[in-house]
Amino acid sequence: MALRRDDVERAAARIRGHVRRTPVAEVERGLFLKLEGTQHSGSFKVRGAFNRILGAAEDGALPASGVIAASGGNHGLAVAYAARSLGIRAEIFVPEVCAPVKIEGLRRLGADVTVTGAIYAEAYEASRKRAADTGALEIHAYDQADVAAGQGTVGAELLDQIPGGVDTVLVAVGGGGLVAGIVAAVDGRASVVAVEPERIPTLHRALEAGEPVRVEVGGVGADALGASVAGRIALDTVAGRVSSVLVTDDAIVEARRALWREHRVAAEYAGAAALAALRSGVYAARDGERVAVVVCGANTDPATLAD
Repeated sequence: MALRRDDVERAAARIRGHVRRTPVAEVERGLFLKLEGTQHSGSFKVRGAFNRILGAAEDGALPASGVIAASGGNHGLAVAYAARSLGIRAEIFVPEVCAPVKIEGLRRLGADVTVTGAIYAEAYEASRKRAADTGALEIHAYDQADVAAGQGTVGAELLDQIPGGVDTVLVAVGGGGLVAGIVAAVDGRASVVAVEPERIPTLHRALEAGEPVRVEVGGVGADALGASVAGRIALDTVAGRVSSVLVTDDAIVEARRALWREHRVAAEYAGAAALAALRSGVYAARDGERVAVVVCGANTDPATLAD
């Protein structure tokens, strides 16, 4: 199914008061950063988590056993935060590649954490088996309509926050929930560029094939952009509506350093991936083009920012 603009508008109304309206900074003339690292739990993911849980509660479908999710880290932190805010139990499965700072954060938020599997897909399968046993509400990291619509509120805010609008929005992609939501939210009012690491070209390959295909996962973005298969919702929503580019790990590392060095913006590698496309020239902005870059997450060890 493809997301629509009204899906995002409903999500925005539902989660209002539960999430922050994150700032936008114009760091150069015509270059805007949407700072989702300042969101509750350190990334945009909390938007989709609240929308999924609140939607289930409205439908009378929120079980006493709480919620369950698999995550490379950020989605789990978002689900754990939303669950704690709403007074319900959360169980989170993460792969071994998950950053220690994210596992520590999950436990501080009161979630029950299970570390299992080498990659996200293996943690996800373990979470599904557990959900079948407990009856907990599953919150997928990207391939659920309520989750992706919630993430799309990033795009709706962005357009509202920049007088005169923008021409292009650059978005990092893992499984595709964020980019699908943003495409639905902007609804043709700006171009959208999907940015992925060369070592995890999940959506890029799906767009080439016309269907989700499995890819190998590796590199610096693996903990947050490590979906090995793109979501069906993402593919249905963005096909023919985005440009897709790939960036090197070196470009991501340098973009992350630059965010801290030049703007004092703390970002994890995934959070810097979209800017890497611009700085490396993989995406070349036209003269006078107004470009917004979504800095999607800041869950990183601050000691590594200048590495």
